[in-house]
Amino acid sequence: MGNKVTYQEAGVDTRAAAALVNEIKADVSRTQKQRKLHNSFGLFAAAFDLSEYKNPVIVTGCDGVGTKLELLLEHGMEAEAGKDLVAMSVNDIITTGGDPLMFLDYIGIEKLQPERIKKLISGMCDYLEDCGCILAGGETAEMPGLVPADVVELSGFCIGAVEKGDLIQPDTITEGDVLVGYGSDGFHANGWSLCRRILAEHGSEFNADEIKAMLAPTRLYDDVTKAFKTGGIRARAFAHITGGGLPENLERLLRGMGADLTIPFWENEPIQKLLAHSDPQDRFNAFNMGIGWVAIVSPDDADAACAAGPGGVVLGTIRSGDGVSVTVQS
Repeated sequence: MGNKVTYQEAGVDTRAAAALVNEIKADVSRTQKQRKLHNSFGLFAAAFDLSEYKNPVIVTGCDGVGTKLELLLEHGMEAEAGKDLVAMSVNDIITTGGDPLMFLDYIGIEKLQPERIKKLISGMCDYLEDCGCILAGGETAEMPGLVPADVVELSGFCIGAVEKGDLIQPDTITEGDVLVGYGSDGFHANGWSLCRRILAEHGSEFNADEIKAMLAPTRLYDDVTKAFKTGGIRARAFAHITGGGLPENLERLLRGMGADLTIPFWENEPIQKLLAHSDPQDRFNAFNMGIGWVAIVSPDDADAACAAGPGGVVLGTIRSGDGVSVTVQS
């Protein structure tokens, strides 16, 4: 009989993976300062006690970092990738008015790279600690022969809850309601296939610092939703501006109504250099164009809504007729 082959010789080191779980426990514990799991981290499944809610509704979301991940890994920005991963799902959860409670990650990699993975998880935990969401578990899968050596597959999953009576109801939007936008920190994690195409063709125009600046992680907007709650501001709807830009993400809420938006000029030199190579109309459907979050409120709440977060500005009002148009303030 031939030589017997071990799992490690086949490219998967389960002992190293188990050791990594112990190494990240300090980061994981940071995410349980505001909330606690109902059982210990590292079991087969995680549990959370919902008894503090009277009539809880569970809300869920999942997302990734998209093709932005390639550039983040190329520039050693794994922590930023972890932040992107969290924000893309948590922001979706809080559009419902809900609390982000638990987050799970999936990391697929050719061979275990502990330092790279620890940076990814540290970035996740930075954002999860900020918004009071627990890193409840995840999966790190070594897949030699399936995942290329320079690739990391990354997915995130968030579970939240909201009192049934506090659930945001977009069907309450009416004509005359006001759209208030809040600034983004960059392109966030959308439109990077276009960014990468432009950088491939015009890369000599950008230095490393400019590219890293454009790779700023997706902003968490829980500061805005918390300000709404503490200030007694009732949102008709929240929109997280992701793929499809302002038009697509708002049109899914308006259902037979529309809006004509005027957004501020995006004061960001590297981003403006890149936008100069993009189609003048298509860019509004690819990028957030400097507005990463929108709240729809009654006119009486417009001033308070603008003060609820950095960059808060009135973009327009809800009108009759389908479609959302966007122009940049001159």
